Amino acid sequence: MMMEEKKGTSAEGVIAGRNAVTEALRSGRPIDSIYVARGDRSGSIAALTTQAKEKNIPVKEASPQKLNHLCAGAVHQGVAAVAAAKEYASVEEILALAQKRGEPPFLILADGLEDPHNLGAVLRVAECAGAHGVVIPKRRSVGLTWAVGKASAGAVEYVPVARVANLAATIDELKKRGVWIYAADPKGQSWCGTDFSGPAAVVIGSEGFGVSRLVREKADFVISLPMLGKINSLNASVACGIICYEIVRQRHGIKTK
Repeated sequence: MMMEEKKGTSAEGVIAGRNAVTEALRSGRPIDSIYVARGDRSGSIAALTTQAKEKNIPVKEASPQKLNHLCAGAVHQGVAAVAAAKEYASVEEILALAQKRGEPPFLILADGLEDPHNLGAVLRVAECAGAHGVVIPKRRSVGLTWAVGKASAGAVEYVPVARVANLAATIDELKKRGVWIYAADPKGQSWCGTDFSGPAAVVIGSEGFGVSRLVREKADFVISLPMLGKINSLNASVACGIICYEIVRQRHGIKTK
């Protein structure tokens, strides 16, 4: 019985209340993250936290005000879970998909995107451009929430998304597998003069800070788009779209006039 959950909350992918979250964990429902009241370490909250960690689900502390807002007024008892719009894939599954299609791997790595609309738009770009999957970090990044799914215009159903503990370590593994890493950064070389024909992973940085220093240093190429106006950067998903379609152009042999 889920009396804690207010009508309409579940439509947004939020599960409110200790019993409701416990049952969601027990049932194996895909959970993106769990929020608990800051400083609450009571028995049931501690048990929920332990279960979440065993399932590799991030647990975040939140103020009562944030929990109230997240749960849209539902009685949350200091805990809420954000359901995932889809189960996560693994990086291996993404690479296996490329092999199945007989294509060189084409991945998008989102380095710290926190806006669900941006990640949703990136998934839409990935699906339309034929990318094999998207990789996001577990921390400091939005996950596969229902808002992301909605913003993706259905692309979340078709694009595998892997969530990794350490993006830099994942880059090292991809490089060992022969994948070239291309980080988008204003100080890079021109995107249109770059060879994307081989196995490629494009790194798109966060809305406020761009690609992180360590990730940028690990990239094989740092690429940029010309900024001719007074604003010095594009929206993350827009930049992603431009770069991905240059990859499409090169891979499909589309000639420029």
